[in-house]
Amino acid sequence: MTTPMEFRRYLVDIDSISTQQLFTDCLVIGAGVAGLRAAIEAAQSRNVIIVCKATLQDSNTWMAQGGIASVVGKDDTFESHIADTLHTGCGICDEKIVEQVIREGPALIRQLLEWGAEFDLTDGHIATTLEGGHSHPRIMHAHGDETGRIIAQTLIEKVKQNPNIKVIENFFAIDLLTGDSDQCIGVIGHDDRGLQIIWATNTILASGGAGQLYRETTNPDVATADGLAMAYRAGAVLSDLEFMQFHPTTLYIAGASRALITEALRGEGAILVDINGYAFMNDYHASAELAPRDVVSRAILSQMLKTESTHVYLDIRHFDKQHFAKRFPLINELCESFDIDIKRDLIPVRPSAHYMVGGVKTDDSGKTNIKNLYACGEAAATTMHGANRMGSNSLLEGLVFGKTTGHFASQCKKEGAFHTMHPMIKYHIPNSDRTRLDTADVRISLRSLMWRNVGITRKTQPLIEAQEIIKFWQRYVMDKIFDSRTGWECQNMLTVCQLMVQAAQTRQESRGVHFRSDFPGTDDEHFKKHIEIVRGK
Repeated sequence: MTTPMEFRRYLVDIDSISTQQLFTDCLVIGAGVAGLRAAIEAAQSRNVIIVCKATLQDSNTWMAQGGIASVVGKDDTFESHIADTLHTGCGICDEKIVEQVIREGPALIRQLLEWGAEFDLTDGHIATTLEGGHSHPRIMHAHGDETGRIIAQTLIEKVKQNPNIKVIENFFAIDLLTGDSDQCIGVIGHDDRGLQIIWATNTILASGGAGQLYRETTNPDVATADGLAMAYRAGAVLSDLEFMQFHPTTLYIAGASRALITEALRGEGAILVDINGYAFMNDYHASAELAPRDVVSRAILSQMLKTESTHVYLDIRHFDKQHFAKRFPLINELCESFDIDIKRDLIPVRPSAHYMVGGVKTDDSGKTNIKNLYACGEAAATTMHGANRMGSNSLLEGLVFGKTTGHFASQCKKEGAFHTMHPMIKYHIPNSDRTRLDTADVRISLRSLMWRNVGITRKTQPLIEAQEIIKFWQRYVMDKIFDSRTGWECQNMLTVCQLMVQAAQTRQESRGVHFRSDFPGTDDEHFKKHIEIVRGK
């Protein structure tokens, strides 16, 4: 007899006595902006271990072309940034959280500068530009379109300089450990030495996003929603999983992987045109190319359907070629690699899954409902973004909540007995005699299913069908014991996809990035709230 998905607590057999073990005051899972900043903060008074699934460079932060938003200009105000964020969040942002993040932002930007981050300057001051949803130019970039990499490198250097921080790369965190208690006591994971347990007084989940759940995505291979699945199995409350944000413009070349074309291009005058050369955005929103991302994504999808095409175009032929190459070096290099001459050619683009707005529910200190477990960054649902993240607010949120969670996680008392009298955990999964499906095939099919049925536009019947198909795959995948990253990722992806479909079915309205064609209106009476999911409820 196999253990049903809803009752299976761990993905692997566990015998804590015979498993290799490490100990730390604070464990950080993930090495993007939030995880790195959390580790730096906690290491001021505690020993810290950072684990990451691949290398320190494999994160959404490292790949972020866009900038970081904060109030640094004389004409800008906190109140304006707060108002823009609340408006974009479509009524379900927590104003207290929004204010907390935005007011703490400038000090942390100055700190990054002190640590060596090189933001682009104009006349000796940080240069700012405009993006969709923002009423003032407040988006800062570093090395043009390499903002994420510069911020990540700055934080990585600080991490490497700190003797209290140990980094373990290529470590797959399989499950959060809770034993017989209602508190997190560490993690079981796998690296080239086999299974390992890391016992931790406090654990910070900063495992990143979920873009790889979709066929079309800007996210790196590591973004398979592992942290959300781990937290769900451990009993954490997940919130707002229906709100997957799609980036409107990723390079669309048949047979090539999707590459993000930063929103800053539209902020600086790029025009969206369809295959007939028609500039269509004014037909959909008064702000045209500077409309919020959800509006632009749906407009592009609608225009693709109208013109029976697979993509639209970005027109930047009016840009100065030398300025473009200096301002957007990565995109310039990308275009050149596909023989796209920006003075002559249009850039083919279409939307792709980009940012998971929802995640593990936290309070204003990053605490979850599980004792000693914190969450920050894209893995967390802080209610900062509401139903739609405003461009360039994510790096800001990761920076602020990374510092916040690191601070609170370091406030724990050191309990020496914890390191010598850790709990014993034994967990055994019965063997299954069901057919073993090829997990690579399941992943490909699952990502295509999510793109078709749980994508930019949604409605009842496709969501029901998605739920049925996912449950079928789960019967033959969730009952197995795997010993590799690909198997565990497939189980995590199936888990989170089911929860996302459940949340999308529940929210019978359209709000922010969640658009139901069968419920196109916003229903404040019933749905001006967060959809929360917890295991067994």
